[in-house]
Amino acid sequence: MSLVNTLPLQLHANANRVVVRHFQSAPGPRALSPASEARARRIVATVREMDNRTIQAELALVLADFESRHREVRRFFEDRYEGIARDLDLAEPLRDVERALIGAYFCHEYSFEAAALMNPSVVPHPDQTGLADGELRFLLSLRAVGEGHISSITFREGVFTAQGDMRLDPQSRFAVAAVPRNCDDGRVDLIREGDKCLSELVLFPVTAAQRNGLEDLRLVQFREDDGDMTYYGTYTAYSGDTIASEMLITRDFSRFELRPLSGPAARNKGMALFPRRVDGAYVMVARQDNENLFLLRSNDLFHWEEGAKLAAPLFPWELVQIGNCGSPIEVDEGWLVLTHGVGPMRKYAIGAMLLDKEDPSRVLGRSRVPLLSPSDEEREGYVPNVVYTCGGLVHAGRLLLPYGIADSSVAFATVDLNDLLATLG
Repeated sequence: MSLVNTLPLQLHANANRVVVRHFQSAPGPRALSPASEARARRIVATVREMDNRTIQAELALVLADFESRHREVRRFFEDRYEGIARDLDLAEPLRDVERALIGAYFCHEYSFEAAALMNPSVVPHPDQTGLADGELRFLLSLRAVGEGHISSITFREGVFTAQGDMRLDPQSRFAVAAVPRNCDDGRVDLIREGDKCLSELVLFPVTAAQRNGLEDLRLVQFREDDGDMTYYGTYTAYSGDTIASEMLITRDFSRFELRPLSGPAARNKGMALFPRRVDGAYVMVARQDNENLFLLRSNDLFHWEEGAKLAAPLFPWELVQIGNCGSPIEVDEGWLVLTHGVGPMRKYAIGAMLLDKEDPSRVLGRSRVPLLSPSDEEREGYVPNVVYTCGGLVHAGRLLLPYGIADSSVAFATVDLNDLLATLG
């Protein structure tokens, strides 16, 4: 009998989810090429030569097309003009309609999840007010993939009950990209403007190292010894040529810092932070060699040396490679680590292992068979035969497990914690 209770809800990629982004630009500090600068100057000059009636008519057409699809799209156009004016060193003041129309020529819509929605993680929400007894509000992060296979981060909010029921809050029809600030040495601040709901927020690549994506965020609610809470999230920055591990930091999901990690351990994917220090040190599980699982310790949250091997492929379902599926979860019995394993025909399945609470280098038990494998209904997609998660959540004796299907969609399951632990022999 299966331990897993699969919930009926699934999330699918939605091409209608669009944001306004800069057109003719790329992440990272990059000057306009001579050809791009010449075209930009031609566009600006042509608009400035238009008579007022033409400008008003052209702007009206743009607003008729797009104003109902985005929040404050005209303000975005005017802000975009400010950037173009700086790039081209334009000093002469223009009327608002001219600024807005010029800005519109340098914007475009981007369907950020048209290709796929996958690889979720889940953490307790920073706002736990207004709930019934036994309910926990959670925040779900998702990897969205759009045109050009560029990955971004998006969010959903919901509630998990003590009875194992789950509901998601309605999703806004709008989507708004966080605004980058203070980009320096690979570090960047992102700001969520206004008080829009988190389901509207999209975090896009900003630096050159992230140019092709922010992939597989593993969120964790981290508690310091004094009780102070911070949300951290390790993710893979993909430039199109190379990968590197980076860290997202936030307290309220309104302001974010994206920061590269240093050290030899940061060269690969799959780093996941424990939710508190252990023996005074930060601790991570990581997949250093694309085959085994490692345990890392550091006194510096942003610098990680090589770790010690924690576990190697052992059982048939994971014989090609193993890795973590999110940050370890602290339970009474130890540290519960969700794992992925790759077996025959590159079939990705999800299992678990239990680590000693005082000495997490000791493996107390692990899944002999997968907890969750691709079924016939969950086999097909962009990358077939894959189920994968970037983190679960334990509440009231149950594990809430969101998981990606075939790198295409997201499903949800619950597992009784005691029943799961009993299988980790």
